[in-house]
Amino acid sequence: MNAKHALKDMTWVEFRERLEERPVMLLPLGSQEEQGPHAPMGDYMLTQRISEMAAEKSGAIAAPIMPFGYADFFKTVPGGIQLRAKTFSMVLDDMASAFLEHGIERLIIFNGHSSNAPLIDQTVRLIKKRTGVTIPALHIWRILPASLWKDAHGDKANAAKGHGGDPLTSVYKYLYPELLRPDLISKSGAKRAFGMATDGVGGSTFQGAPVAMPLDVTDVTDNGIISGDPTIATTEAGKLIVDWLVDFTTQFVAHWRACDPRKIDHQPDVPK
Repeated sequence: MNAKHALKDMTWVEFRERLEERPVMLLPLGSQEEQGPHAPMGDYMLTQRISEMAAEKSGAIAAPIMPFGYADFFKTVPGGIQLRAKTFSMVLDDMASAFLEHGIERLIIFNGHSSNAPLIDQTVRLIKKRTGVTIPALHIWRILPASLWKDAHGDKANAAKGHGGDPLTSVYKYLYPELLRPDLISKSGAKRAFGMATDGVGGSTFQGAPVAMPLDVTDVTDNGIISGDPTIATTEAGKLIVDWLVDFTTQFVAHWRACDPRKIDHQPDVPK
């Protein structure tokens, strides 16, 4: 029988048996938030699916996903579920501690919501200080290289990028096409704030310089598409993105498996 790769599918006896191999655990994180009028709000399902695909290929184990993230600026749109910063950090600490307390130390955070990143950094630093264990994080939508964007969209790569556009729309087309609403696909409904062009929910620009200010998603867009053109998204681009993420994660899992999370100076012997 093939080894299971998702923790949610294992009995506790099956998981205990896997502990002898000192497994690498993927801790997937996501969000429940608007993704434009055409895409499901539960984008965490993409992260969960990709984490399980990567776990299967790499021999790691994917933990159940934490589906809610830090996304205070999406509160003005109904249907989202946002955690307070303190809550998010406490839940992430509890997730990691559930494994660390059993001596399972090769953990990798697999994050599918970019706004979680600052809180992840704060939390893993506190964990390292308390336990001595380093926990790396892969922010999956941020690590896609420029070459992949070019392969996916050619000279339209920059136009495709953004919240409401790609990578998520193409990945939805590849993994969950039945959940999309193609009839609702539209271009960005970007708005101005205080007479200035907006630069996402982080602020505006004045005379070409960024000005930080606390904006909500409804302050900067009429239709939930902050930037990026979802009309450019394709199933083929989605497959390229997913395949790259699975391959990259597989390589990183192999590297991290050879590391001691407590010994930063150790040079792992990783098969090439």
